[in-house]
Amino acid sequence: MDRCDTPAPAALADPRAARRAMREKRWTGPTAGIAPGRVQANLVVLPRAAAFDFLLFCQRNPKPCPLLAAGEPGAVTLPGWADDLDIRSDLSGYRVFEHGVCVAETDDVTAWWRDDLVTLALGCSFSFEQALLDAELPVRHHELGRNVPMYRTNIDCTPAGPFHGKMVVSMRPYRPADAIRAVQVTARFPAVHGAPIHVAEPEQLGITDLAHADFGDDPVIHAGEIPVFWACGVTPQVVLETAEPPFCITHKPGHMLVTDRTNTSLAG
Repeated sequence: MDRCDTPAPAALADPRAARRAMREKRWTGPTAGIAPGRVQANLVVLPRAAAFDFLLFCQRNPKPCPLLAAGEPGAVTLPGWADDLDIRSDLSGYRVFEHGVCVAETDDVTAWWRDDLVTLALGCSFSFEQALLDAELPVRHHELGRNVPMYRTNIDCTPAGPFHGKMVVSMRPYRPADAIRAVQVTARFPAVHGAPIHVAEPEQLGITDLAHADFGDDPVIHAGEIPVFWACGVTPQVVLETAEPPFCITHKPGHMLVTDRTNTSLAG
């Protein structure tokens, strides 16, 4: 993992302190396990001219793109989610796209910011992972200090305007009995992807090489475990590659926006 001057884990338990560590570039790694109990979000930043169509895309595809918040054009805050937020610097990793091509991965997008940019925050599976841990269901990538494995699938999203493409999924391995419990636990959190979309048989999703993830870190699956797949907030990045808008900013996969909201506030 990319880290610099790594803070002790306790220093990242408070969301404000975690954002400060990212703003000051003392933490540039993935955010799984940071600020336990607080909502983490996927980030999509688009020019105002494209934002409405993408909002419509989110409405039509709530499993991979559950919309949590939308900012005003040019604003770098999301009121009610994090009072001290500067969206340009407070994530540990960003990706900058031009015409569907990632032209930069960086830890600060201040140099790319424009007055017409609209910030959209989408639900992230990192938020329901605390509920899995509370239910004594292990989360393997937490145990190993790694990023969650994510895969491209053959599932088409419902298009809106220029936005279309395939769904991305995240995967966590479980024994069959625990997989059933994981379905029950995460179904309570539709605002952050909710229940899995598929269990076992990855080839039915078009995943031909489970051992090698398309995003994040490769999985560690033990004997007797099956893969469980959830819709993933990296889907918009695949959609952006397909739609090729002139400009867009997203989070780097696994490097989420850490908010002050509690995960329990999203439970259904």
